[in-house]
Formats: sequence, structure tokens, C-alpha cells
Amino acid sequence: MATTKETVLIVEDSPTLALTYQSYLAPLGLEITLAETGELALSHIMEQEPSIILLDLKLPDMDGIDILKRLSAEQVKSRVIVITAHGSVTVAVEAMREGASDFLLKPFTAERLTTTVNNALEISRLSSLVQRIGSGAHKSFFKFIGDSSVMQAVYRMIKDSAPSKASVFIVGPSGTGKELAAEAIHQLSPRKNKRFVALNCAAIPTNLIESEIFGHVKGAFTGATSDRKGAAIMADGGTLFLDEICEMPLDLQSKLLRFIQTSQIVPVGSNTPVDVNVRFVCATNRIPADEVTAGRFREDLFYRLHVVPIHMPALRDRGQDVLAIARSMLATFSAEENKKFQTLSNDAESRLMSHNWPGNVRELGNVIQSTVVLNDGPELTADMLRPTLGTLPGQSLSNSNTSSAFVTSTHNTTPPPTHAHIPVDTIEPFAVVERRIMETAIALSGGKVRKAAKALKINPSTLYRKLERWQAGKE
Repeated sequence: MATTKETVLIVEDSPTLALTYQSYLAPLGLEITLAETGELALSHIMEQEPSIILLDLKLPDMDGIDILKRLSAEQVKSRVIVITAHGSVTVAVEAMREGASDFLLKPFTAERLTTTVNNALEISRLSSLVQRIGSGAHKSFFKFIGDSSVMQAVYRMIKDSAPSKASVFIVGPSGTGKELAAEAIHQLSPRKNKRFVALNCAAIPTNLIESEIFGHVKGAFTGATSDRKGAAIMADGGTLFLDEICEMPLDLQSKLLRFIQTSQIVPVGSNTPVDVNVRFVCATNRIPADEVTAGRFREDLFYRLHVVPIHMPALRDRGQDVLAIARSMLATFSAEENKKFQTLSNDAESRLMSHNWPGNVRELGNVIQSTVVLNDGPELTADMLRPTLGTLPGQSLSNSNTSSAFVTSTHNTTPPPTHAHIPVDTIEPFAVVERRIMETAIALSGGKVRKAAKALKINPSTLYRKLERWQAGKE
């Protein structure tokens, strides 16, 4: 797939320093342009916006702060990293207020520069993704519902990997839609006219799983009264999806590895190999690398299968997708149960958004279905949700108004009296609450990070850094 090369403009009046910075950044493979004056820099920027601008604040013809103000007025989207002399932190802070995304104090190392530029590039990519939500982004994708930034990334990975023959390894908590992702990969692949065969390795007794995958011949074991095709042969020419792959016994893992290497299987009780052509898609709710380290999953098999990794995010990380999914489920279950529900009330939406959803989409489906079965009316309210939602694990401390209240005021440290009965061990970690507040603010701001930061009264760079870390799975 063709991609546009990311560019960096270095604005530095010292040719020696400019060339030094250029050499530092050379390993990143970026397209680098040099400008010795502010006038030359502005001319280049207006002609072709770079991805990153490395700006020395002290230039011979103009002040770097003035350049930042000009870029802000022209709504230039490039991320600006300012360079200033050691001890000029006040100037750097002023530059951040004028729109700079980060700063470097001279002197700095090559590692410091490359790390800062890499961070800015990652944030730029994420920012672009957030801004595209609602304008050309997928509102739904196959059986998925939701247009959050994390799901847009999943959709792209599915589309990009589908035409390939490479094995795909899907990881994520239970209930996040790993099998739906596998089905989407199959339907977008050249194999879509052949079978998609799914096998849950955790749901099959250990003594039967080999037969389920490879099949068996008559008389192979007690009860084998006839030949039986396994999942591998049934998926020939199509896709074999092995769910909960990390539950597979080690002795069977070695046979699966041989199957991958040779494209041949030997049914249980037979000595005759059978040629089989399948595309492997695997999934687990565990951390595969930890399973390898613990000796429960073969390292060589892991590297054979873990070619294209796809991470399915937890529902709590998907922002407003919670409500989009809930509305779709409400319509579906209302029709099935012949109920009158048409909408969610505002307090019900707040209640759903404040819940932690440890069971992910599966849990949300159970909550909506149960509520529809037990109630009726044109509008589903928070009072209808409470009997079901209040008894589930992962209950948030938030009442129905907490989500919006947090966005407007976060400094009230006195807990409401209604929370006095809640056990202390149900308190959510601050990082979880902080993330929900920030994502809710972004959603309420129409995906505009700067607007959300202003509402939260924090620096936009702080919010961008948080988004970057969440996207990278570091928090």
C-alpha cells in the first residue's frame, strides 16, 4: 500500500547545528528540509505543510514565537517542536501556549531528538485519526458497530490483512468480538467463497481436540465408528479460526506447528498425510508472550502464527461506541420481544457510559436484553437498568449523572451520601477514571482534542500524550 512519506522541516540559522540535527534524524527515514530563516521557513510551510517542524526560537530575521502565532492564524496542522537554550524554560512554556507540541533544551542528544520527533509523529497520526471520525470513518464495519478511533484502527488492520495469506493473531479480552474480526477477515479475503470454520480450543475436552482439528478414521479410538473430517479439512481452501489458541495442549501444539510448516495433516488413527490449504486466524484473551515465557505456549508456534497481530480494545476504551452499540441492541431486542422501546433516556446513557464493562460487548448485550425482557415503554431509563447493572461486577462508583458531572467539575472531593454503602474495594483506579473523563470530553467536543483540553482546563499536549499512550497500550 502506497503511503505518503512523513516530512520534517528544520528551522535553524546555524548550518552546523542544522546538519547535526539532520544526521540525528537520518535513521528515521524521513524527508528532511532545512531553512535558515523564518521567512524561508514560512514560505516552505505555506507551500507544503511538513509533518513536523523543528523550530529554533532565536532566528536572525524574526522571533520563533511570532512564527508560532502565524502558524496558528493560518491553521497549520504541522506539529511544532521548539528548540531553545538551556535555562529558557519560561520561553518554552510560552511557545507551548502558542501551539508548540513539545520543546527541547540545548544541548540535547540524538536519542532525545529522535524520541521527541517519533512521539510527535505518533501523536500526529492519532490526531488525524480522531479528526476523521464522523467524516468518512466507518460508523459500522461488517457486524461491528462503532466509529471510535481505536476501532477505526482495527477496521484498517482487518482490511489491510484480509487479502494476504499471512496468519493473523487476534488478542483482546473476552467479549470484544475476536471471532467477528476473524469472520470479517475471511469475508474480505480471496477465500470468502470457501468455508470459515471456527473451533474453540477451550471448549473441547483435551482428549478430543486433536480429532476435532485433524479428524479421525474408523476405529481410531473407542466410539470412532466411522471416518470423520476434522475442522482443518472442512476449512480446506478457506479460513481456519482457532479461538483460545493458548488453551491448546503442548503436545498438540507440536502437531499444529507441523501442519503449518507442511500444509499436511494426519487424521487420528491414520498414517496417510492429507494436503490441506487453509489460512490461519487465531485468537486468545491471554497475553501470548506471557504464555510463551511461562512455557505454556511453544515459542516457534507463536512466531508462526503471530504474523499479523490485531488487538481488540475493551469496551470501556471505545468511548461513545457504548451508546451506539446499546441503541442497536435495544432496537434488535425490542423487535424480538415485541416491546415498544425506541430510545435510551439521557440518564440511561450516562449510566451506561459510567459503567466499567468488564464483560465488554457481551456484557452490554446481556444488560440490554435483560432490561428489555423485564420492562416496556418508549424509553429505556436508568431506573430500568439499575436492577441488572447494579448487580454486575465492575460497577462504577458513578451515579447516573457522574459522567457529565466529571467533565464540568472534578474538584469536589466530598462523596455524595448515596455512596456511603459502597465497599472501598469497588473504587476504580484514578487512571481509569481519568481516561473516561478525557475520552468523554473528546466525544462531547466532537472529536476535537484542543476543544476538549480547553473544557478540561489542561494543556492540549497533555491530552495528546495521553491518547498516544492509550493507543500504544501503555496505560
